[in-house]
Amino acid sequence: MSLLALSKNSSFFRVSRHILEITTCNTRFLTTTPSQKAQTVASASAGSIANKDPLVKTFSIYRWNPDKPAEKPHLQQYQVDLNACGPMVLDALIKIKNEQDSTLTFRRSCREGICGSCAMNINGANTLACLAKIDRNASSTKIYPLPHMYVVKDLVPDLTHFYKQYKSIEPFLKKKTKPKAGEREHYQSIADRKKLDGLYECILCACCSTSCPSYWWNSDEYLGPAVLLQAYRWMIDSRDDYAQERREALQNPFSVYRCHTIMNCTRTCPKGLNPGRAIAMIKKEMALE
Repeated sequence: MSLLALSKNSSFFRVSRHILEITTCNTRFLTTTPSQKAQTVASASAGSIANKDPLVKTFSIYRWNPDKPAEKPHLQQYQVDLNACGPMVLDALIKIKNEQDSTLTFRRSCREGICGSCAMNINGANTLACLAKIDRNASSTKIYPLPHMYVVKDLVPDLTHFYKQYKSIEPFLKKKTKPKAGEREHYQSIADRKKLDGLYECILCACCSTSCPSYWWNSDEYLGPAVLLQAYRWMIDSRDDYAQERREALQNPFSVYRCHTIMNCTRTCPKGLNPGRAIAMIKKEMALE
């Protein structure tokens, strides 16, 4: 029996028409442009947010403007609906800057915990704003710049001295002999490479150094946990020929020995590294020479 002979009211006709409508709908979706799909997803997200009750949280942020020296530093409060904001503190800061106060100043770049730009003090702990989750249960969050540093503006510390100290340890490979023609320049075994794990991952965010009381008191001469971690990284690199000279450069009462093993550096490191151990290993190697 042919399809034309079937009545339009038959069940076979109704099922065939339903399948045709589904196929047409799927074809239309597949032929939409990426921007149209994004608008559809954004509309659905906006609709879901609109259906939620606002979850307002207060962010108390340190403010200071060098263009207004007569105005003392102060905390300024901002209200943010967490249901319309990303999960990280950096998301809240960006939302505040974009929607409430464009004068708010802070550093940020990768948003992935790689660059170290957004280091700041959040609820009393030095960390990266892009890795710090917003506490949805607390009513407020306090945000300060890294402690015991000169402030450029708002949440931006002056890291000029910190980077000068980093430069002083010569953080690059140094060789006493040039490689011969045709030889590999810097061969390294797997075992020697493994020694660098837990050291090379440092992103120089300065969270550890600015949490160290010894660095607060002697930052003019004491290099601090971050720089000493980097110094140890080059001391134990099997490809480097200046390990002894690097240790000799630290043989003074301040560069290393101001460390009192308080271990604030290890507790606060957002990358989970252990600068305290690196400093202890430097002391050990210098004592055995």
